[in-house]
Amino acid sequence: MEDLADELDKRLTALWHTLGRRGKRELSRTAASVLATLRDTGPRRITEIAESEAVAQPTVTALVGRLERDGFVERRSDPGDARAVLVHLTGDGRARLDAMREAREVLLQARLATLTDTEREALAAALPVLDKLMEEGPEE
Repeated sequence: MEDLADELDKRLTALWHTLGRRGKRELSRTAASVLATLRDTGPRRITEIAESEAVAQPTVTALVGRLERDGFVERRSDPGDARAVLVHLTGDGRARLDAMREAREVLLQARLATLTDTEREALAAALPVLDKLMEEGPEE
């Protein structure tokens, strides 16, 4: 099982790097992940973002500063706690995420077109297994 885990890790990492190199990616993976988290969960505090990204709070503070400067996020007071600030995704941030997703999709479609029907069917059959791997479970 260790060999399978190692091989899967290598291939998924290589695929991620390939998509990042060839897709429209002017943001770091962490920055893109923060934007995607804000899109999926709504406004969040810096501490929540740091926790979800497993990154130190000062790192997230600096990253949010850059994203804010670029117009992808904005900080607003938390209506439930005047001492706290929430980070919000802006329309430009959402547009950047959409452009990155579209670029990855175009690349994947081109790559999928090089596969045989049998290979595409095998890949499609593996998708539920990948979904299962992404579910919460035991961690070591």
